[in-house]
Amino acid sequence: MSTVTPTRSPQEDMTGAGPAAPGRVGGGLFDPKQLLASFPDALRKLDPRVMVTSPVMFVVLVGSAVTTVLALRDPGDWFGWAITAWLWLTTIFANLAEAVAEGRGKAQAATLRQAKSGATARRLDGDKEVEVPGTELRIGDLVVCEAGDIIPGDGDVAEGVASVDESAITGESAPVIRESGGDRSAVTGGTKVLSDRIVVRITTRPGETFIDRMIALVEGAARQKTPNEIALNILLASLTIVFLLAVVTLQPFAVHAGARQSMIVLTALLVCLIPTTIGALLSAIGIAGMDRLVQRNVLAMSGRAVEAAGDVSTLLLDKTGTITLGNRQAAEFLPVRGTGEAELAGAAQLSSLADETPEGRSIVVLAQERYGLRARHRDELTGAAWVAFTARTRMSGVDVDGLKARKGAAGSVMAWVRERGGAVADDAAALAARISEAGGTPLLVAVEDAEGARVLGVVHLKDVIKEGMRERFAELRRMGIRTVMITGDNPLTAKAIAQEAGVDDFLAEATPEDKMALIKREQAGGKLVAMTGDGTNDAPALAQADVGVAMNTGTSAAKEAGNMVDLDSDPTKLIEIVAIGKQLLITRGALTTFSIANDVAKYFAIIPAMFAVVYPGLDKLNVMGLASPESAILSAVIFNALIIVALVPLALRGVRYRPTGADTMLRRNLGIYGLGGLIAPFVGIKIIDLLLSLIPGLA
Repeated sequence: MSTVTPTRSPQEDMTGAGPAAPGRVGGGLFDPKQLLASFPDALRKLDPRVMVTSPVMFVVLVGSAVTTVLALRDPGDWFGWAITAWLWLTTIFANLAEAVAEGRGKAQAATLRQAKSGATARRLDGDKEVEVPGTELRIGDLVVCEAGDIIPGDGDVAEGVASVDESAITGESAPVIRESGGDRSAVTGGTKVLSDRIVVRITTRPGETFIDRMIALVEGAARQKTPNEIALNILLASLTIVFLLAVVTLQPFAVHAGARQSMIVLTALLVCLIPTTIGALLSAIGIAGMDRLVQRNVLAMSGRAVEAAGDVSTLLLDKTGTITLGNRQAAEFLPVRGTGEAELAGAAQLSSLADETPEGRSIVVLAQERYGLRARHRDELTGAAWVAFTARTRMSGVDVDGLKARKGAAGSVMAWVRERGGAVADDAAALAARISEAGGTPLLVAVEDAEGARVLGVVHLKDVIKEGMRERFAELRRMGIRTVMITGDNPLTAKAIAQEAGVDDFLAEATPEDKMALIKREQAGGKLVAMTGDGTNDAPALAQADVGVAMNTGTSAAKEAGNMVDLDSDPTKLIEIVAIGKQLLITRGALTTFSIANDVAKYFAIIPAMFAVVYPGLDKLNVMGLASPESAILSAVIFNALIIVALVPLALRGVRYRPTGADTMLRRNLGIYGLGGLIAPFVGIKIIDLLLSLIPGLA
């Protein structure tokens, strides 16, 4: 798991700021270049075969065509031409919203295509290297990549270690290390080897690489409607059918009352009553939600995963690199009775000179800073035999000048001392237990010299909790999300860190089977679960989780199992992903509320205008005091078109999200978007009516 610095809070990220992905397009909806580039796509989307996927806008398209035919039959009817023009603009504005949302990923796709094109490979055939086009590579092929080579396809490093430039994908210029074995073996086609030599085993077919999938996703070509989006489409289609039947049955009543309405007026009424606003923006909202993840270098394999993130109720977070900084630091030396701190510090420093881990280096630094021990280097110790740490021995050290120094896990070091006939101080185990209970990791230090083998004391390695993590977990708690820390530490250490970090629960000494069992238990209770992972052993749990975020530095198995990939390999980003998912759902709900509330005001504008002549009493419903029936109807149609344009930036940016309870959020959205949806049309239609009244012959 990579070490990362704390990122901003989800609230800060919901403002739209964030690291730019490679090839990002700047500017918003009203950027002239972006509008100009998107306009041809908006016109192409007028194809009925495309429009039929949105029932509401398909009805508007048919209405536009009908009024066009009627206007052509009566070229002198300026009212008919005005209604026709604004109905077509309504349709084009809706398509433009989707085209702008899709266009925001095209520059990134172009950058990715440049990285993808023209790659050749040196395939290993036995002991020989054969140069072949990258398109001919198959799963299982071994290819050689040296400094300056472009990696021809996705795979895992089978041999060697190399520095790799992944800026074409992640946007980060700093090179990364890829090596065989472990959780940093995955490489991506199109990235560049900067140093050394590696042998890569290809794991994907041509056309199915990570870059191919990224291109399809950022362009929107692979975006499928999510279950919530489909359900909302069904609701909108049902409302459209209801209003269509209402308008169709309105004409017989109008004829009976002696107020026959023209087909143009009935079409205008239908378009204004159906929920055109949300129908026009629904697709753009979904595309923009995935785009916000791309801005943060997260690749979502499906819109379903983004929505699921918004509904997550349990969050599984790895301790190391997510909650803690990942590199434990030496905090203090605790000698056993009869031993001085200086003697313990000297032995600890000596046994750590060859330890290049962050923990080992921190022991050397602490010994120098706290006890004034001079800086030493392993090369100074001629004839020294260095003992490397292994998973079996669980300790390391050095043999030099008749002295043997060891540091490591408490049980291993105690066993080493006893094997040499030495005595273990009575308080050694108690010191180790005290450190564990405090959330630290104890390392016992022992020596063997002329006086025999003995334990000198304990080094306290402390896990450093990332700054602001307690506050972020409190935010998640306000969102109704339960956090669970996953760690391989013993239960005492895990409990102490969980309490300090502020998580709700923890799973100690976790195995892959334990993670899977925990996820299944949560899901059995009707909860949606999210987790992060980077190793092959995380793959089963990532596949089981509703939202599985794989680190880009991880193995191919992990990336295949998850439904999101974090290109920055920042495990804390899972918190932001949840916030983005919630923002997507809130935006869709807020604009749906606004759209339906809009229809009420438009009803008060059009219905009185249609029948006020026959039924003068209906004039009381003309609360806006509109100038004339024609002005009222045209004002409503114009407002219906312009409100789509006005709301596109909000659909693309998303409604600002704040971590609050569901009840508070519902009241806030009803107050802002429900009430706002009622008031805005009254104000907007009245202003348009006042402007139209200035046109001679319309008042």
